[in-house]
Amino acid sequence: MPSSGTRVVELRVHGIMGTRAESLVGAAAAVDVAGDGAGRIVRPADRLMRPGPGPVLQADGRFVPRTVEGYVWGGMTSGGAAKSAWALMFPFTLANVAHWTLPPIPENNRAADLLGLAARSLLRLGALLLTVLFVTQVAVVSLDLLAAQCLAPGSGCMPFVPDWLRRASGFRPAVGLLPVLAVVLALHHISAVTWRVNAPPMPSPVPGNRPQKMPGASLVADPDTPTLRSLHTIAALSALALPPVGSPVGTVQMVVLVFAAVGVLLLDDPTGASPDRAGRWLRLVVGRIPCRILVIASAGLVLWSAFAQDPLPTKLPGTNATVEGIAAALIVVCVLFGIVVVPAALLARKAFWADDPRELRPWAGGWMSPVVLATAALLGGGFGAGVAVTVRKAVGNEGMDLPRGYEPVTLLWGVSFVLTTVIGLILGAVTAAYRWRAAHTGKAPPEVDLLHESADDYGHAVAARAWRRGRFQRHHLHHLLLGAGAVLCGGAGVSIWMRLRDLGAPDWLKPFSTVGVFALGLLAANLVRVVYQAVRKPDTARTLGILADLACFWPREAHPIVPPCYALKVIPELAARAAEHLTDRDTRVVVTGHSHGSLIAAIAVSRLMETLPPGDRERVGLVTAGSPLQWAYPRAFPGVVPHGSLAELHGLLDGRWRALCRGTDPLGGGVTTWRRQVVASKLIGVGFRPDGTSGPLAAATLTSSGALVLGGDHWLPDPALQPTPGLRWSPGVRRHGDYLADPEWDLAVAQAAGLVL
Repeated sequence: MPSSGTRVVELRVHGIMGTRAESLVGAAAAVDVAGDGAGRIVRPADRLMRPGPGPVLQADGRFVPRTVEGYVWGGMTSGGAAKSAWALMFPFTLANVAHWTLPPIPENNRAADLLGLAARSLLRLGALLLTVLFVTQVAVVSLDLLAAQCLAPGSGCMPFVPDWLRRASGFRPAVGLLPVLAVVLALHHISAVTWRVNAPPMPSPVPGNRPQKMPGASLVADPDTPTLRSLHTIAALSALALPPVGSPVGTVQMVVLVFAAVGVLLLDDPTGASPDRAGRWLRLVVGRIPCRILVIASAGLVLWSAFAQDPLPTKLPGTNATVEGIAAALIVVCVLFGIVVVPAALLARKAFWADDPRELRPWAGGWMSPVVLATAALLGGGFGAGVAVTVRKAVGNEGMDLPRGYEPVTLLWGVSFVLTTVIGLILGAVTAAYRWRAAHTGKAPPEVDLLHESADDYGHAVAARAWRRGRFQRHHLHHLLLGAGAVLCGGAGVSIWMRLRDLGAPDWLKPFSTVGVFALGLLAANLVRVVYQAVRKPDTARTLGILADLACFWPREAHPIVPPCYALKVIPELAARAAEHLTDRDTRVVVTGHSHGSLIAAIAVSRLMETLPPGDRERVGLVTAGSPLQWAYPRAFPGVVPHGSLAELHGLLDGRWRALCRGTDPLGGGVTTWRRQVVASKLIGVGFRPDGTSGPLAAATLTSSGALVLGGDHWLPDPALQPTPGLRWSPGVRRHGDYLADPEWDLAVAQAAGLVL
């Protein structure tokens, strides 16, 4: 039971799209009380900018002191030219995310272990080829289009460059090669950026704790990332130096490229942890010093191969073979990867989710990784072709040659653009018809009838319409993603078949190729515009911010050239701050997370559950609001936050996990309950139980604020029923925002703190 000196520390974490410190702590002003600037711990402040406590918490008729703190991490993913440039690496980021969407591996299953090893190795190889393809496409623009063709003596392209300068020794190779080398150097440098953790190392799990698989247990830094980064740099330089067929330099660089490919395949060798096994020799060969030597040697060969051909020919004969060879290898790897993941997903299904309800099973049956990798490859090829087409048009010379493989790419994107437009129109019409029919039949979700029983007809209709829209978006978002991937992959298959048969586009497909050129040019132009806006006006570039917030959460694993992972900094610092408050025996800590922040909060609390003694664990609670912890994260990333791990965390918290939900929220639905239905005017369903199991729950109860509480889920009426004294009023449908303004928030915090049953 709480003593008279009990106080509550509410530690808040915001979600994606950034949040001002003042909004996070619900005050007119906020001031930092800890942190290093990148990760900020803030509190409400008075007029003199002195930190103060938050509003008192009412629990069972008495008032309990509450201190409100917020962890602000948005500065790690938005603002500045360097962070904005990560948008150019979006295909790399997708390849890295593909690793985290892999199906989990059952224990004591040799076949699953081998399939998992093969899948991870192929994924790393595909990521390497994606880097090589990117650098090669930059070379197509810089070295081939501009230096070899546009700046050739006598060319009418870029007439402001004098002919004597075009004939000057070393000018054209330098113009073509130095920008590409700068890109490779920049990739190597920025991929080494990491966030410094401003917290002591997490203690080891407390002896005697039962074995458990907690959410986010696999979110750790890979010690092989520096080696993987060096191998990507070596492979990129090797591809740059591939000269015309038959050159001895090309043979040497091809050997180095194969060495890098074999290295990334073998890096996941499980025997590497044993000093007497083969992995020790692998890490010795691809160690820090050998990789540095290879990087320097590869850079020297690149310079020699370009300047040895001075003057450059007007068309580099090796460009087409290099681009098509790399693209073909990437296609083969994607196909093999997809084949390997099929049995791996079937084994995972049998071990983990065969008995789960359909709405809780992973998307695409655990086969999302190949879709994500294929999308990354197609985006990478599309970005390169789009930039090349745009540059050729910008310099005003449509007669310059592009690699032959770019023609199928333009056709692919043209067909995909048209199909996406047509399918979008059809889906829009179907959705509109569905909504119209639902609105005119008068059938509302059963929860609406209970939450808005006293509302007038108009208010009830508004709530019902918003509930249907939110439920539709949550249920079908992954179908949209899979459909887009299927359209791209289907178009890619046709393009590949046409290229293998050396078939040109028939006359009736010519317009699609033109549309593809337009789409790729528009894609490249918009990408540059988004990055420019993010640099000039960071507060307005929220689309880029959303992508960065989601992508930067995942540690570097399959691809090293991705944004630094903020989760490896935020989660330890958040857990350390909570543990610091818990040293006061009268303090109870409730970690709260909104939207994506709920995932951060859940993982931080799971780390506390592993490392705290039982007496301290009872003083920890969790509140999630607008959380996608049921419908999105466990289904997209079944190996990171599997459904079973959430059930176990719920059991360890023993009823101190409360989830605020709105049926109108398109991003956050139910968290601890599912299969809800209304029977005899009572809301019932299945969900997590306090003992860590799942099963039928007692009927929902109605709170004083009008919310329905079923298990750990608090279903809030939206629009709100009436203003609450002392709280800000938010009229209309609130959907994903303003959870702090709901009167149910304080009740959930009090229950998570163990002050209210």
